Amino acid sequence: MLEFYSLRENGESNEQPAVTLEAFAGQSNATAVRIEPGEDARELLPHIDQIALVEVNFPVFGDGRGYSAARILREAGYKGELRAVGDVLVDQIAYMVRVGFDSFKPDQPLDPVVVEACLARYADVYQKTIDERLPIWAKRHEVASA
Repeated sequence: MLEFYSLRENGESNEQPAVTLEAFAGQSNATAVRIEPGEDARELLPHIDQIALVEVNFPVFGDGRGYSAARILREAGYKGELRAVGDVLVDQIAYMVRVGFDSFKPDQPLDPVVVEACLARYADVYQKTIDERLPIWAKRHEVASA
């Protein structure tokens, strides 16, 4: 069972303790930040080059605000580790990857076989997101114009 799962190159992980968004605003040397639901990820945008890790907390599986935070950061060019923490369920991981998460630290350990199966389940996607996979509608138009 996995207590931590990383999609980063070589499974690398940043183990620095993350400070709160409020604490980050008051200091200049932190490189790991934790975003809670309701906090605005855009506050980090002026500092994304100095941040190595952003943890996004999911206190309950049904709280989807962390997906928006991840997408905002990735679309702004954040290249560091983006970790989903908390009530992260295996069936959410594929969707989390699509918006830019590349590591996971769930409250409950995950079965690695099930995680890999979930990530490999769908060859095609319908929406364009951060992962740069070509949506199926674009593939159809590509074939039709050829």
